[in-house]
Formats: sequence, C-alpha cells, structure tokens
Amino acid sequence: MAKWTPKHEAPEPLEGPVVATITGGTIVWFVLFLVQLPFYGWFDDRGSTWWVWTCLAGGGLGLIGIWYVRRRDAAIKRARAEEAGAEPGRTSAAHTDRGPAH
Repeated sequence: MAKWTPKHEAPEPLEGPVVATITGGTIVWFVLFLVQLPFYGWFDDRGSTWWVWTCLAGGGLGLIGIWYVRRRDAAIKRARAEEAGAEPGRTSAAHTDRGPAH
C-alpha cells in the first residue's frame, strides 16, 4: 500500500477576532449557568446537576481562555512591531544567537 502524500499545501490558519470570540463564549457559559441555577432542584431530582456545574466550569475555563488569548494577541502585536522597527538587512539583538564575546 502506497503512503498517502498531500497533493497541495495546507492553507494558512485563519485569524479572526479571537478575543471577542472567547469572551462571547465565556459570557454564554455564565448566562447558561445563571439560567439553570433557579432550577437546581429539578436537576437534582433527576440526577443531572452536572449540567449546571458544566456551565460554571465552562465559564471558569473561558476566563482562563480570555487571559490566554489577550496575552497571545499582545505578543503577536509586539512581534510585528519589532519586525517593523528593525532596519532591512539588520537583525535586532533579540534575534541574534551570539554568545558572550571572547
């Protein structure tokens, strides 16, 4: 059997409003938690309280996600600013692999 090889290159990754997307998803998780909270007894009677706690966990993980994507976005912007600030034909000190002078 022949090894499968791709016929064309993979597309570039899509970049969109990542921070807004994660923030929106986090809000949805917290809203779902708050909407289900008054019905906790109903969920408890049926042994399905995990639905409520899953929504709370989703909101909590979303807060971590917001923190992460905001830091990632800031790092990407810093890297682009460094690249734009570097003169053509000259590398910045951050990109050199020179060791200590001997």
